[in-house]
Amino acid sequence: MRASRLLLVPVLLATAVGAQGCLAVAAGGAVVGATGAVVGTAGKVAVGTGKAIIPGESKKDREKREFREWKKAQRND
Repeated sequence: MRASRLLLVPVLLATAVGAQGCLAVAAGGAVVGATGAVVGTAGKVAVGTGKAIIPGESKKDREKREFREWKKAQRND
């Protein structure tokens, strides 16, 4: 019985070390999830105002695109 207890200690230590890695991954996933939620909310706010945000699009390009979309909408009415 004494030998099984001595074997139990390294097994428990190995399990604890392995669990720490899982906790770190879970915490990292939570941070990424929270960041994604914030970015997603910002995107919804922009769409809610009626203006699309395209990464890398300059203000001048956005204004041209919006003007073309507005002219197209005027033709369809």
